[in-house]
Amino acid sequence: MAASLLLAALLSAAGTPATAVPNGPGPSDSVVVATTAETPAAETPAAETPAAANPAAPASGPVRYRPRHLLLQTGGGVGMLSAGGGLSFAHRRLDLDGLLGYVPARHAGTALTIASLKLKYAPWELPLGRSGLALQPLAVGVYGSYTFGLRNPGKPDQYPDDYYWWSSTMRVGPVLGSSLSYMLPVAANGHTRRLTAYYELATNDLYAISYYQNRRALSLRDIATLALGLKLEF
Repeated sequence: MAASLLLAALLSAAGTPATAVPNGPGPSDSVVVATTAETPAAETPAAETPAAANPAAPASGPVRYRPRHLLLQTGGGVGMLSAGGGLSFAHRRLDLDGLLGYVPARHAGTALTIASLKLKYAPWELPLGRSGLALQPLAVGVYGSYTFGLRNPGKPDQYPDDYYWWSSTMRVGPVLGSSLSYMLPVAANGHTRRLTAYYELATNDLYAISYYQNRRALSLRDIATLALGLKLEF
């Protein structure tokens, strides 16, 4: 009796179609996988066609990446004013941003242009009721920047090799912040749109080492930079 029940269960399971579970990039991600439909196979006689044929799955094409947001920022050690864009991954939890910043000559002795890359991860997003607002309470990441236009970036053989151990043009450091987003009407292409206000606290390698070597004279406040920005997702 048990064997008959087991056989009936197996036959029933075999006749039930499997349900595909999505496990790829979401509609808000920058990854775009082009799909191409397969050419249908030549028809075979009805007697040779299997009774339960599975439909052919579309073939995967090349993977492309497209920007998903624009940024406008002030401060943060990457320019008095900076603008750029970025890619989003992991259902908007992971952002890769590129910014180009500017510092006027009256604030730096010479006009500076700063190019930066930033990778930031926000593990949580908390919707605030039905207001259309959502809070990302924590975002952590790392950034790197390169400064153009320094008055004295150094000339070959100007100083001994060990005179300055640090780079005068390149900086890297950690980023910590939070953001508040507001949901905008859906775009014509079906993509969600959001306007996000964010802040970031950051430092860099030179500031961190200076603090370590002069902890009696410097505080964490002395080596921190504050950035305020807006992000438009589309």
